[in-house]
Amino acid sequence: SPTDRATEIGQLISSYLVKEKNLEDHTIHLLFSANRWEHVPMMKEKLHQGVTVVVDRYAFSGVAFTSAKGNFCLDWCKQPDVGLPKPDLILFLQLSPEEAAERGNFGHERYETSSFQKKVLQSFYCLMEDKTLNWKTVDASKSIEDLHREIKSIAEETMQEVQNKPLGELWK
Repeated sequence: SPTDRATEIGQLISSYLVKEKNLEDHTIHLLFSANRWEHVPMMKEKLHQGVTVVVDRYAFSGVAFTSAKGNFCLDWCKQPDVGLPKPDLILFLQLSPEEAAERGNFGHERYETSSFQKKVLQSFYCLMEDKTLNWKTVDASKSIEDLHREIKSIAEETMQEVQNKPLGELWK
């Protein structure tokens, strides 16, 4: 999931996402970021042990969602996440908002409306222009087996390339 809902911050985010609680837009953005920072010591420890860490969404999702709200600039949205561990690979699973809406459970959480998802997509495209990051786009409309094969191949290739590279910091 995009957040660890077990921590106190995670529980607050969870109640916001399921529409039990309303939070001001800046506040929820900063809470998502705080939830990521909570995990930095554990992530760094794992990475230094040579463990490959796979994160669902991470900072890019938070930036894309908040900036899609309209009254936020991309730069403000990125600031709280500056300095997070920099990923060696960012996989963007591309699926049209129409196809996404056809998948199960769509529309139950806040943000799951097609018009909003289109704005989020535009924000992701802006983020992908950053050539200091290794973005790879994958067609998510493929079968699960084909998708698995492609992701596995890209991940293994990246792991080979970055084997002896030091850990970088995001947006620094």
